[in-house]
Amino acid sequence: MPQSNFWSIYQHGFARVAACTGHTVIADPPANAEAVLRQARRCAEEGVAVAVFPELVLCGYSIEDLLLQDALLDRVEEALQEVVAGSADLLPVLVVGAPLRHRNRVYNCAVIVHRGRVLGVVPKSYPPNYREFYERRQIGDGSDERGGSIRLGGETVPFGVDLLFEAQDVPGLVLHAEICEDMWVPVPPSAEAALAGATVLVNLSGSPITVGRAEDRKLLCRSASSRCLAAYVYAAAGLGESTTDLSWDGQAMVYENGVLLAETERFPLDDSHAVADVDLDLLRQERLRMGTFDDNRRTHSARTADFRTITFALDPPLTDLGLRRRLERFPFVPADADRLAQDCYEAYNIQVAGLQQRLASIGGPKVVIGVSGGLDSTHALIVAARAMDRAGRPRSDILAFTLPGFATSDHTKDNAHKLMNSLGVTAAELDITPTARLMLREMGHPFASGEPVYDVTFENVQAGLRTDYLFRLANQRGGIVLGTGDLSELALGWSTYGVGDQMSHYNVNGGVPKTLIQHLIRWVISSGQFDEETGDTLAAILDTEISPELVPGEEMQSTESKIGPYALHDFTLFHVLRYGFRPSKIAFLAWHAWHDPESGAWPPNFPDAKRVAYDLPEIRHWLEVFCRRFFAFAQFKRSAMPNGPKVAAGGSLSPRGDWRAPSDGNARAWLRDLARFDVPEA
Repeated sequence: MPQSNFWSIYQHGFARVAACTGHTVIADPPANAEAVLRQARRCAEEGVAVAVFPELVLCGYSIEDLLLQDALLDRVEEALQEVVAGSADLLPVLVVGAPLRHRNRVYNCAVIVHRGRVLGVVPKSYPPNYREFYERRQIGDGSDERGGSIRLGGETVPFGVDLLFEAQDVPGLVLHAEICEDMWVPVPPSAEAALAGATVLVNLSGSPITVGRAEDRKLLCRSASSRCLAAYVYAAAGLGESTTDLSWDGQAMVYENGVLLAETERFPLDDSHAVADVDLDLLRQERLRMGTFDDNRRTHSARTADFRTITFALDPPLTDLGLRRRLERFPFVPADADRLAQDCYEAYNIQVAGLQQRLASIGGPKVVIGVSGGLDSTHALIVAARAMDRAGRPRSDILAFTLPGFATSDHTKDNAHKLMNSLGVTAAELDITPTARLMLREMGHPFASGEPVYDVTFENVQAGLRTDYLFRLANQRGGIVLGTGDLSELALGWSTYGVGDQMSHYNVNGGVPKTLIQHLIRWVISSGQFDEETGDTLAAILDTEISPELVPGEEMQSTESKIGPYALHDFTLFHVLRYGFRPSKIAFLAWHAWHDPESGAWPPNFPDAKRVAYDLPEIRHWLEVFCRRFFAFAQFKRSAMPNGPKVAAGGSLSPRGDWRAPSDGNARAWLRDLARFDVPEA
């Protein structure tokens, strides 16, 4: 596909899909064809690539033996031709339900229509015959229909459950259709189709509603999308179906890899459709990463190898259609309050359990930790305190040192002392400035002669001395050094290598991104993990500017002013590490997530003053900084990082875990991708 418009979803691996439902007129195919085309035109206006309609939508699902009446079946075929003709100038692939005669049976079919032609017909594999269902009385079993064809509208078109429909001009858009009950069996047709290459699985449903069934449907759709690493588009019959013995709710929804992207209100009175932009890149990347997906395909190759692929040209619009999916500003920090609380509970206890086990495994040493009064060391300290509580050990076995240097502020030092005292750890202060002056003087550094030279050496002398003291203190007092550096710092290489904050005996924060640490501390306060005094100190620390405090001056040295906002870097890190996305796509996503502070949800209790926006030039600038640091600079530090637990589902950077990369790499491929589009620079 030509790369021409940065703002088009179809240039960034998305495809817009719709699950449609509405008012069916039973046994009136012309009226239903008109309704299908009415919704299809609306979907076309919205840039939809695939529009899915309910089971037997052209006649109604609930008409029982009327399905065997020639007068009705004739009208269905005529109505279908009306839909085909009406689709000629429309964008979407229409997936329409209809009963069709074939050989000696009537089949319950999904007819795939695009731009004036029928691409293929898929019969229902498993017509149910239990409880309220009696489909086999009228409908043939299509499960063994493979490799065949059907005459329709004077043409011969592919017929069978072995059909995939692939868009030649939208990479990764491969459709497969199944019908209602097919989703409920242990091995649904869609599972085989996904192994054969389908990424968008659609279900035309006539499912009647009973108490609890809507949740069952959601469970099955979510499970299918998750297991198949696919999108699942589900459209159920609604108002207008016969209520002789049943009722109908018109449930329509779109799932992607276990995540609900869109759903309609149930029991709608009018046309209704759930629209979402499916991320085909995400699905493809998930399948590439999960090698067992293709292993499973090979196991079932006897069934998956003979799928037939029908190709078509979608010719999608390359205009700005917006983005129809929820985006988290903080991918590591869900905006949903319940989910965030659950994530924080799990993350905190993963860290605590990891440290507790490590201490128990190596003879129960004391913990030596440097406490600066900043976020990372604060969180590592409260993890250590809880680990001691769980192990039944006194918190005094934590040897906590605050190590002020040339630029340490009274504010952060006071916070460090308050926190250590309120937690009841063994606290001490060790001023590193005399040793730092000695080292700088012996090195012949200009600062020793009174010159205000605050270069990298000046900073790293302090960072290195702090770690050196901690290691020697651990030797002296029977402890291990607990690391405090977080995942975001590891990604950017924002640490001092070797004898510096890059190194420790065990690092509980190495799998936690900076943006999550703030919320973990908030959760620790709100959930009452410690007493009120500790909670007040933690709250004060949360309000402190992120700073290494290494350079003297009137204004506090700001980390984010030098390397960029952690909010944007964590956004990029998640999409690089978890999905391998291109920088150009990440820029597109970041703009949609961050350009308007009033749009979309923020995490609970996120301060109003920090609800900022970023424009595209800013996003591009910091993306370039990230790419240079992550791919071309920082790997040598990660290749030698200490042990620590993986915490975030977005991944870790351990060379023994989620991320293995050469220490002498470069960022050229990523920077070239960012240059593909005419994206403004800062």
